[in-house]
Amino acid sequence: MTTSAAASSTVFRPRSAIWFTGVVWAIVAVSLVSSVLTHGPDSLLGSWPLLTVAYVTWWLAWYPAVVIGEDGVVLRNPVRTISVPWNALVTVDTKYALTLVTPRGKYSAWAAPAPGMFGVHRARTDHVQGLPETTYGPAQSIRPGDLANSDSGAAAYYVRKRWAELLAADRISIGDADGVPVGRTPNWAVLVAGAVLVVLSLVTLAR
Repeated sequence: MTTSAAASSTVFRPRSAIWFTGVVWAIVAVSLVSSVLTHGPDSLLGSWPLLTVAYVTWWLAWYPAVVIGEDGVVLRNPVRTISVPWNALVTVDTKYALTLVTPRGKYSAWAAPAPGMFGVHRARTDHVQGLPETTYGPAQSIRPGDLANSDSGAAAYYVRKRWAELLAADRISIGDADGVPVGRTPNWAVLVAGAVLVVLSLVTLAR
């Protein structure tokens, strides 16, 4: 898990994002340098496939995030960004991934998937303690996706904690969820840039 706080917002990314992106980018960088040293600077004209691999890695691993702010939660997924105001939130689910439930639909976070069997088996007692009250079900039970050592559980912790704070401070209007719109915006700039790189890569490989 990687988080950063700025201007009263918390940005959550999966714990593997920085490592996976860093390793792939390092491999691409070494390949580009090796190509230049071996074939000269002109070889960079054929480097579009490598740049596309680096871009796709960034797009799928580093770009997705969950941003918890003063006005609501933003789910930055690869294809579209979803903005859920606090007043629209009904509950937080973690069955398959961090999922924000509103009267208008359910919205899942690419950046916060639920754990697999390996993640569940690695759970310790402290991973189920000290969580926000809304995490627990009957007899203090929780879903595997709520475990604090999982991506979905860690992201859900931040969302539920901030939600509870705002409710306690009477900064959220109860009962207004039906009339609060949820923002859904395609990530056009990111998608177009990726499409251009794919086309350039295919042209390069076809030569």
